[in-house]
Amino acid sequence: MNNFYLSLALISTTFVLTTGCTSSSTDGTSNTTGGDVIAEPEDFVVGGDRPVNVHVPPGLDASKPAPLVILLHGFGASGLVQELIFQIQPESDKRGFLYARPDGTIDADNKRFWNATEACCDFGNTMVDDVAYLTNLVKEIGERHPVDPKRVFFTGHSNGGFMSHRLACDKPELIAAVASLAGATYLDPAKCTAAEPISVLQIHGTKDDSVLYEGEMQNGVGIPSAPGTIAIWAEKNGCDSMATEAAPIDIDATLAGNETLVTRHENCDPGGAAELWTMQDAGHIPGLGPNFAPSLIDWLFAHPKP
Repeated sequence: MNNFYLSLALISTTFVLTTGCTSSSTDGTSNTTGGDVIAEPEDFVVGGDRPVNVHVPPGLDASKPAPLVILLHGFGASGLVQELIFQIQPESDKRGFLYARPDGTIDADNKRFWNATEACCDFGNTMVDDVAYLTNLVKEIGERHPVDPKRVFFTGHSNGGFMSHRLACDKPELIAAVASLAGATYLDPAKCTAAEPISVLQIHGTKDDSVLYEGEMQNGVGIPSAPGTIAIWAEKNGCDSMATEAAPIDIDATLAGNETLVTRHENCDPGGAAELWTMQDAGHIPGLGPNFAPSLIDWLFAHPKP
């Protein structure tokens, strides 16, 4: 988990968003050639000493509660690098949801991390309370723009996936659904204290050599397999113990055909879901194609709180 983002972390990217003949002014208004000045919603910053920009898509009604999606990066990466891989911001603009991609704490080796489970990734034992930080982030965002309490979603990769599982365990009353790519929950189900159902999607490549699909021991701590992770959630959510197969999907552009097998545990308690996307022959950083972000957001939005 320590090195797979290093080359990506060197990328410097400037996002330039252009729509027709419209350009944004420094005061948050939008200047349309030949027309009046039209007010546009503005991005804003929250997070205190760990600031994060919250993307407000064009045309979002400031008087209506909006869905919120928060993306959590992998170990050693950043919110920017993770966005380059996941490409969620275009979906925010298309569908009209608030979007944030915060950064974790920088450790002694100058790598950003989330203090998720005991397996990942507070290797310096800083004990930073990321559950509190991210919980407060949702609150702060809601103070700047109304957030739909039934549609708060977290997704993450690797360390960010572990952190998404941790939040599902600790704060199911706050979050409708989480989606983890190459993360895992606790090996011991008793350590996950979720007191109400929550929808969980696990996405994992069978050739992941950083966080093994089959599970492993890492840093002296056991990590459940991808099917084991979702089975734990199926039991917590009151779902059927046996998973059923659905139609496969294509989310890895580097692999031929519909490489991702979909299995889900049916008949969950209201507000709960447990689904596994098995990316056959995909590694730790899959070649995510144009179907990934739409498929991910479709799944999250299909699982609001009841």
